[in-house]
Amino acid sequence: MSSADIERQWTTRLRHRVTGHLPPEKVLPDTQPAYVASWIYVFGVTTMVALSLVILTGFVLAIRGPQWWHTSNVGHYVNSLHLWSVEVFFFAMVIHLWGKFFMAAWRGRRALTWMTGVVTFLTSIAAAFTGYVSQTNFDSQWISTQAKDGINATGAGSIFNVLNLGQMLMWHIVLLPLVAVILTAVHVVLVRVRGVVPPFDDTPPEKP
Repeated sequence: MSSADIERQWTTRLRHRVTGHLPPEKVLPDTQPAYVASWIYVFGVTTMVALSLVILTGFVLAIRGPQWWHTSNVGHYVNSLHLWSVEVFFFAMVIHLWGKFFMAAWRGRRALTWMTGVVTFLTSIAAAFTGYVSQTNFDSQWISTQAKDGINATGAGSIFNVLNLGQMLMWHIVLLPLVAVILTAVHVVLVRVRGVVPPFDDTPPEKP
């Protein structure tokens, strides 16, 4: 096979495309711009760390089951760790979202980066809601019965029945986390491709 034939292969073209957009120095950078030292840039990483802890504790809870997290002291601890990881996750994500909004983070061909972050936030809200209605306690019963009328009024109740514990649990531990993790991975890759959004220039533009 000639070198020209090799260059025409889809694997070769895909490799060139990936390495062109994501060279090693972008995937694992040694340095960052000086403005990244600002605290506003920390909350994106905090969000990902909290998400990792949410997934880890969620794995443990899914393996052991509701009876364990309701009756075992260790189960109580892991369940509480899962809850507070979610709290930190949303706290950091909201600050990250608003911080990037006021920085106009879609500048410099970063619109897709911004949109994947927004969709991840909305997906995470749905994941948190299904988690609250999957607790198998009085709180989850109250939340689901109060939410069902509003959801049914939108017509979504035919495919999203909050009173169906099995369905809500599957949404919470399979579908929504999978979507959130994939979107987060895409978001991080786009940040690597386009770079971290710089702050606004402090100097006013010159008048013509």
